[in-house]
Amino acid sequence: MDTTLQDPLVGQVLDGRYRVEARIAVGGMATVYRAVDTRLDRVLALKVMHPTLAADASFVERFIREAKSVARLAHPNVVQVFDQGTDGSYVYLAMEYVAGCTLRDVLRERGALQPRAALDILEPVLAALGAAHRAGFVHRDMKPENVLIGDDGRVKVADFGLVRSVDTVTNTTGAVLGTVSYLAPEQIEQQGAADARVDVYACGVMLYEMLTGDKPHEGDNPAIVLYKHLHEDMPPPSAVVPGLPYELDELVASATARTPDVRPHDAVALLAQARRARGALGEEQLDALPPQALSAAHDNAEDRTSVIPRSLTVPRPLPVNEDEEDDDRAPLHRTSRFEAEPPVPSRRRSSARPRRGLLAIVAAVLLALGVGAGVWYINSGQFTKVPAVLTQTQAQAEKRLAAAGLELGGIEHAYSDTVQRGTVISTDPEPGSRIRKHDAVTLVISDGPETVKVPYLKGTPLAKAKAQLKEDALSPGLVTEAFSQDVAKGAVISSNPEAGTERRAGTAVALIVSKGRPVDVPDVTGDDLDDARAELVEAGLKVTVSAQEVNSEFDKGQVAAQSPGPDQQAAAGDTVTLTLSKGPETAEVPDVVGASVDDAKKLLEEAGFKVKEDRGLLGLFGDTVEGQSVEGGETAPKGSTITITIR
Repeated sequence: MDTTLQDPLVGQVLDGRYRVEARIAVGGMATVYRAVDTRLDRVLALKVMHPTLAADASFVERFIREAKSVARLAHPNVVQVFDQGTDGSYVYLAMEYVAGCTLRDVLRERGALQPRAALDILEPVLAALGAAHRAGFVHRDMKPENVLIGDDGRVKVADFGLVRSVDTVTNTTGAVLGTVSYLAPEQIEQQGAADARVDVYACGVMLYEMLTGDKPHEGDNPAIVLYKHLHEDMPPPSAVVPGLPYELDELVASATARTPDVRPHDAVALLAQARRARGALGEEQLDALPPQALSAAHDNAEDRTSVIPRSLTVPRPLPVNEDEEDDDRAPLHRTSRFEAEPPVPSRRRSSARPRRGLLAIVAAVLLALGVGAGVWYINSGQFTKVPAVLTQTQAQAEKRLAAAGLELGGIEHAYSDTVQRGTVISTDPEPGSRIRKHDAVTLVISDGPETVKVPYLKGTPLAKAKAQLKEDALSPGLVTEAFSQDVAKGAVISSNPEAGTERRAGTAVALIVSKGRPVDVPDVTGDDLDDARAELVEAGLKVTVSAQEVNSEFDKGQVAAQSPGPDQQAAAGDTVTLTLSKGPETAEVPDVVGASVDDAKKLLEEAGFKVKEDRGLLGLFGDTVEGQSVEGGETAPKGSTITITIR
């Protein structure tokens, strides 16, 4: 039965515009419908918050934030948001409708994907997230359900419901937002804290899932999965799917490093790594069939290496005499009778023909056995497979190679952020490769993470400092500014970590850059422009005048405002912007003579004036205005004081 028929929204028109036609999906915060915009006559997706959550102001705020955030992202791989509104208890988003399926649907149907297909999906996802990251937003809930694949092959990222600004502080009061299988360790440890690197981590998990068909960390309950994200490194995909290229293992390891500083700093950086990995792979590697496809191909094909062709099977020996049974099930070992026992002489006269026939049979049997053994030797006997030795110690790996009949071709070393020091990173040939027995296999052993020293950068211009960090295998991190008496403007004051500190290669180094020598900005409000300019230049500052003038308490042409303001600090050579006054704003003074004191005060204050009472001795108990300091109908500066005389 179609459950959409039971949905109360199906068939309704929201906000007098959006006709709901069918329910597409139900999520934790909202239900998504296919709808028609009756005003523009186009099909779209309508995301409607569950009414039970619409009463929660924080959920509504998050929901509306999605609309505002995504509306700012003009990118072909981001689902576009057209409109946001409310209709009674329904809060909704009107979004682009993508006819197709989700990545989750693809994984359920196909399991593991070919490397080319996995990268073809990953790259547009990273392009979309990269646009969000560069615009200052983090998705925080990347998972296959939020990757839409259109019928035309386009890939789009949806559901920015947990998006937030990179520079805002998240306080979830103990709740971790997101999906446990794709949460980065820092989201779990820091109660939902997130920057662009949590999206990078989630994309690494999705890539692992696309390459293997399974999630990397699974458990009987969410707590076990969270524990594994915190305490276990992501296994290499090739441990599950032997033969996957090392470049894909490295790509997953880089994206899912448990330490955020080791990961690419945003989706743009990971996209660059993904494209480099693709470029390093050959066509056969990109199009390698995933395990389930290989299994299906094997089940449906002939085994051409282990079955001897029918023409080479050992012929059944002929009966030795008339009493011998002619049985199709006669075992192969009966051929030994031709070698050990001579044929029984018949009563008839012997001739050479039977003996020659018998010898021919023996020769055929021996030939068949020899050819069969040769076929076995050519196809199987002289070959073996490189055993899986990844993450094993060198001694364990050498032992497994020897057991497989292979020689150790040599030991190489390489740094690795994910493989423990002293264990195998990779082999040449790769594990699972078909190789002749007694051939050599080279082992690449991990030296652990590469460590480098943070260089001394004080006094180095920012651009040169960033280049130096990259040259030293480090990554330029957050740049902040501070005043300095001895470091020139634009040069590095200090770094974090400090110079000389050893850190893993790729670690981000934060830089504090000089804004120059600090200058106390003098207060020039109320001064004439020439006097203000002279005072600021004398203090070592530059001056610019705003084209816009404002009303103020100061006379026309005097400085009404300045930025930076008085008593603030600026760097020597910085510019102070001055805004000139158009003079005080004036207003007509109401005539309040003869009015009661309360009415007079109300009229004057509403006109923008202050009021002072003058009662004298005769007006101590009076309640009527007998006079006012500025006569009614005249103009006076707003904010000035009007004195009323009471008698």
